[in-house]
Amino acid sequence: MSSSALSHRNTRAFRPEMLKAPRDFFVPEIVHQQNASNLALEIGAGKGKHALGFAPAHPDTHLIAIERTRTKFEAFDKLASKEALPNLTPIHADAIAWSVHALPPASLQHIYLLYPNPEAHNPNQQWLNMPFFEFLLSRLQSGGKITLATNIESYMDNAEQQATILWCLPSMRYKVPQNSARTHFEIKYLARGETCWELVMQKPEGYQTRFDTWQSNKIA
Repeated sequence: MSSSALSHRNTRAFRPEMLKAPRDFFVPEIVHQQNASNLALEIGAGKGKHALGFAPAHPDTHLIAIERTRTKFEAFDKLASKEALPNLTPIHADAIAWSVHALPPASLQHIYLLYPNPEAHNPNQQWLNMPFFEFLLSRLQSGGKITLATNIESYMDNAEQQATILWCLPSMRYKVPQNSARTHFEIKYLARGETCWELVMQKPEGYQTRFDTWQSNKIA
């Protein structure tokens, strides 16, 4: 891989060893399965609308859906328990700490970041501006994808630029169809007549990060 494709190595490095595992931490059994090639992660699952729709529509993919806010997670978990979908695992935790201690390198096929907090007053906390994004890429399989959706055009403009210039990821930007209903936020924004955007990024074959061999000792 050319030096230009490693431009992210000039950024401040994320330090996974500094993070403690979340309270009540556990690693789902699906993560330990050697043939679990179709593993997906949703960060910021909210009340679970996308996850609960995704799982039955993609029976060959196991989705781990993480939500940090207790009230939202409890609503999600209640619905998930009722549906009892075998390929859906809800997780109540901070997504960064959980991902560091639960996910082996190159374990994910797809990552969903649907309508994250736009962090208007703290852009350094936007996903593609964070050093953690490099670690997240190390958990993605070659050819794996990250889907980001937002109704904030400036957020999407920055994400598209960072994907190309900083992270050297091929990407495609789309307008979300007006009849899309993946999340409660998406439904609300489209009903108000707003434009929603989606950026689909792909990890190229041979892509390198500084965390390709790093693994937490919590992963047995």
